[in-house]
Amino acid sequence: MSNADNHAGSVEHEYEEDVEETYVEEGDIADVIPDDMDDNMDDDMDDDMDQDASGSQDQVVLEDDSVQGFFTHKEPVFAVDMHPTDPSIVVSGGGDDKAYLWDTTTGAQIMELEQHDDSISSVKFSTDGTLVATGGMDGKINVYNVAEQKKTAQLEGPDDIQWMHWHPRGNVLLTGANDASLWMWSLPTGDFMNVFNGHSAPVTCGQFTHSGRNIISGAEDGTLIVWDPKTAAVVRQFTSTDERFHQEGITSLAVSRDDQVILTGSMDATAKLVHVNGTILGSLENATESVETVGLCDTLSLAATGSVDGSLSIWDINTMRLRTTLKHDDSVTRLQWHKDSPMLTSVSMDCTVRLWDSRTGDCVRVSRGHQEGVLDFALSNDGSMVVTASDDGCCLVFAQ
Repeated sequence: MSNADNHAGSVEHEYEEDVEETYVEEGDIADVIPDDMDDNMDDDMDDDMDQDASGSQDQVVLEDDSVQGFFTHKEPVFAVDMHPTDPSIVVSGGGDDKAYLWDTTTGAQIMELEQHDDSISSVKFSTDGTLVATGGMDGKINVYNVAEQKKTAQLEGPDDIQWMHWHPRGNVLLTGANDASLWMWSLPTGDFMNVFNGHSAPVTCGQFTHSGRNIISGAEDGTLIVWDPKTAAVVRQFTSTDERFHQEGITSLAVSRDDQVILTGSMDATAKLVHVNGTILGSLENATESVETVGLCDTLSLAATGSVDGSLSIWDINTMRLRTTLKHDDSVTRLQWHKDSPMLTSVSMDCTVRLWDSRTGDCVRVSRGHQEGVLDFALSNDGSMVVTASDDGCCLVFAQ
């Protein structure tokens, strides 16, 4: 017999000697469980099972139509932009003071950009895609070479960046600020070019015209200004002193392809169509709350306005008549016409992305996946892909 067998036998023998027979005396019994207790326990278990089954039926099934996503931001994502020639490259920035370059095909991070001292409010690729800029509420703008993944300039001057826009034909960057000013720099050197003063409240929206010959900006004081970028002189100005124009702050603007017509949205629940020669062409009025986003179609004489009341209205700008009103279930935060197309994409605080056919008013597609409102989006040149930025801290990629 092996040593192991001897040891096992010894342990077993000792254990048998230690065990004594034990009985429960009748006086030791505290309570007698009645027979019907078993039935009650069975009923309770049945109730619990019924509640569990009911609970599972009440659970909301979360829909996710996205094909990819980026989840590194830990706070709301305020801004997103897509590379103009390579839609697999996206930049996003948000309330965590951070911005990232990432890949839409894999969701992988390409580069973490330098952190700002406050929320990042705007991110933009240059027109040719060689540079990318991040602008923050800290008043700073960082500019990077995309191919080299290297910072080339840091710009300072404004107190709080509201938006940024690149010149259509060169690496010149324009920004609007909370201190009522606009600033312009030449990149990648970062040389200061001009500052534009004329508004008396935060400059909420602006851009170069498509030719690059003028700048258009709108502000919370209700003024719309056409500027000469070379001299910073005011070429044309529309103000609330004209009762036909906005009586509250301007939230958004769009410029026609020929640079002759400007469409503006306002907190006064109206949109105005004006000509750069100073003529007010008309007022588009059907919203009950602030008009937050506007757009002009490239191919048809149509305009679109999106409101806090959830309405997305399509207008015939030749007749100034409402063509159709489409609906989101919450505020429309942004809209964009597709390039050379009657199709239109919009996003909303109802957490959806919607694709519309302006000719019929049909909603062609509803894309879901976000758990909180969508704040911004970028659209590929062919309109087949949308990348969103949301209050839930996520960016999602949708196919359209």
